[in-house]
Amino acid sequence: MTVAVTLIAGVVFGLALAAPPGPMNAIIAEESVFRGWGAGFKAGLGAMSADVLFFVLALLGVVSIVEQFPTLRGVMVAIGGLLMLYFAYGAATSVKETFKTTAAVDDETKGFRKAFVLAITNPYQIIFWLTIGVGLLQPGQLDVLSELPSIGGLGELTGQFVVETGSPTLIIGFFVGIALWIVGFPATLVTVDDRVEAFTPIVAIGSALALAFFGVVFLIDAWTTLV
Repeated sequence: MTVAVTLIAGVVFGLALAAPPGPMNAIIAEESVFRGWGAGFKAGLGAMSADVLFFVLALLGVVSIVEQFPTLRGVMVAIGGLLMLYFAYGAATSVKETFKTTAAVDDETKGFRKAFVLAITNPYQIIFWLTIGVGLLQPGQLDVLSELPSIGGLGELTGQFVVETGSPTLIIGFFVGIALWIVGFPATLVTVDDRVEAFTPIVAIGSALALAFFGVVFLIDAWTTLV
């Protein structure tokens, strides 16, 4: 029972990291509607590859170095912010293009590179692996229901939702959750795009705005850290 619960918890953690709106999903959305499901999936794979890299670095204790050297973190965030503004410009200019003409000539792997570079300079992903990610890797148990204030006093629920942290099952579930998102999210976008003619420019505009917003946020973060 504990193994099944731990696996499900890992999937939920993975989806919780991958699903919220942000620069990664803006890239996945843009790639999906302009270049098809394969390009959107590869963009998601780029972001997931960064998480695999962070996972390995967290195991080795290297991720904590970023926290110890604020200047290094600030430089990384600044690079990410500038890249987001650059990609936002690209998304804005692509509004004039059509899906059919773009798909034939564009490189489907470009989204992988864009998402990977943005992910490894994303302070939110770095912070995740410094906090929650480290907690997932440390051996132990977490009784989820007993930690909730509203129901923690109900003794009959104690032990009903126990997650084994630091276990391979939790880590496998975590990456399965991310994989489910990078498969399903592009597929949903492509399906809607096939049915709604005006969907492509809407997604391009939304992606440009999202990337521009996070680019500015990242630059402000970097300025605060470095200055």
